Amino acid sequence: MELYELNLSDAIQGLKDKKFSASELFASCKARIDKLEPEIHAFITRTDSTPPAETSGLLAGIPTVLKDNLCTKGLRTTAASKILGEWRPPYDATAWAKLKEAGAVLMGKVNMDEFAMGNTCGNSAFGPTRNPNDLSRVPGGSSGGSAAAVSAGYVPFSLGSDTGGSIRQPASFCGVYGLKPTYGMVSRYGLISYGSSLDQIGPFARTVKDLQLVMSVISGHDPMDSSSFRDKDHDFTHREDVSVKGKRVALVKEFQSFTLDAPIAEAMAKTRKVLEEEGAEIVEVSLPVVARYAVACYYALAMSEAHTNLERYDGVRLGYTVKDAAGIKEMFERVRSYGFGPEVKSRIIAGTCLTEPTRCEEYYVAATKVRTLIAQEFTRAFGECDFILQPASPSMPWKIGENDEDELKGYEADLYTLPVNLAGLPGLSFFAGYAGNLPVGLQLIGPRWSDPALLDTGVILERHLGSPKIANGGK
Repeated sequence: MELYELNLSDAIQGLKDKKFSASELFASCKARIDKLEPEIHAFITRTDSTPPAETSGLLAGIPTVLKDNLCTKGLRTTAASKILGEWRPPYDATAWAKLKEAGAVLMGKVNMDEFAMGNTCGNSAFGPTRNPNDLSRVPGGSSGGSAAAVSAGYVPFSLGSDTGGSIRQPASFCGVYGLKPTYGMVSRYGLISYGSSLDQIGPFARTVKDLQLVMSVISGHDPMDSSSFRDKDHDFTHREDVSVKGKRVALVKEFQSFTLDAPIAEAMAKTRKVLEEEGAEIVEVSLPVVARYAVACYYALAMSEAHTNLERYDGVRLGYTVKDAAGIKEMFERVRSYGFGPEVKSRIIAGTCLTEPTRCEEYYVAATKVRTLIAQEFTRAFGECDFILQPASPSMPWKIGENDEDELKGYEADLYTLPVNLAGLPGLSFFAGYAGNLPVGLQLIGPRWSDPALLDTGVILERHLGSPKIANGGK
């Protein structure tokens, strides 16, 4: 076995037992990147920084990558947009600061949909990333580079962000595990904002145990983030003696008539059988408000928040600018016209319309009220069950460019992921097998602050459904 093939837990143990050095692990990962990166194109910025001779901490000497909307002091951070240019933040995102303190080594910043707006990792100023399992297909988005890097064996874990499914869908498409934590579980300080009330940072890895290890490092209160939780004790210790006996796992009544690609439907049936054999009871819950209103509610809120968050990119304070504009109005127009891509522009314009004074009450304020109803509906549902099982996407990864003209295709998939963000819930994307060379992933959702229990259940599912292989470009 090559060192780049090691999962996080085994890499930590190997370094601890002195079976190999941090430099040897780094060199193996770097060689893997050098070999596959020309085809996969996961990176925006590579650091190739070598691990220090003396390291300490849980993740000492472990290579990782970050989605390029996480701030890294002194290292170019673009959010996959031209408008940030060569911007180098003056501070680290808290999640990265915690990883660095634990000894992790940053190999670079990876690709994403611009400002996290998209589900293909193709809406990027730096071009598309390809799925390591099949180079003709999308890796999912917006955290496609983070998922692809773990899937291809570049690094044993990575960080992404999830505003409406941007960790769970690419984890499913690339064949890795991904956790969207409860809103407030991980500090958002230093995350370039898309929708501030929806964004959450989370990890990708090749085993559930590895997710638990990363969460034990990055979770916790941060005084720099007013939305991070206080006075809550969350134990992400890995345990093998976990059980779902007596637990109730629900299917959503309103989703049962929806069409799924055959491999996903088969994986749902297989996973249901595993849970039943392990002693769980399969029940049904009803989420009529979610089914009818969640997509419209989400986009009203997300686009409104995007409009507000992206106002700061004006060519004056940071990033791309022009020096020959006739006046301030022309400068703003030229900077924003050149700097933002089509998808980001469309969401800014929509958000501007939704928050315009004569429309704000009708759309934005109404959406905030519907969001409260959605959160209440989930609370009632979790009074009847412990977890909800559903797809992370109704379809397998499509070919690059295949759905570029079919915007409704993306919105159909959103119904399975974005309600979790509206309600601030945790969602685990887990590996459920292969259909040919393509991985199949599903999603398990829990009530707020149930992240440790959700991952415990993931341990059981992994035991029965197996762990993903290192992807090799479909070869």
